[in-house]
Amino acid sequence: MPYRLDFVSSARREFLALPPGIQRRIDTHLVLLPEEPRPRGAKSLKGHAGLYRIRVGEYRVVYEIDDPARVVTVTRVRLRARAYRNL
Repeated sequence: MPYRLDFVSSARREFLALPPGIQRRIDTHLVLLPEEPRPRGAKSLKGHAGLYRIRVGEYRVVYEIDDPARVVTVTRVRLRARAYRNL
């Protein structure tokens, strides 16, 4: 059974503010997360239990996985330089 994909409101705004070409590139990775929440290349963030990130060019998608509820929640969609500030 696949996971449900959710966004926190700030991550949705960050995603929608990106140029359309970047949105399409990131979206190709986002649509795969419900089937495989820990895809090849995903990294667990050290010091933050349950947080993972995937890399899409210069952008990072930071998300949480709630295995018992089967939910993947995207918390950030940012450039690499800003993705990890104030986690």
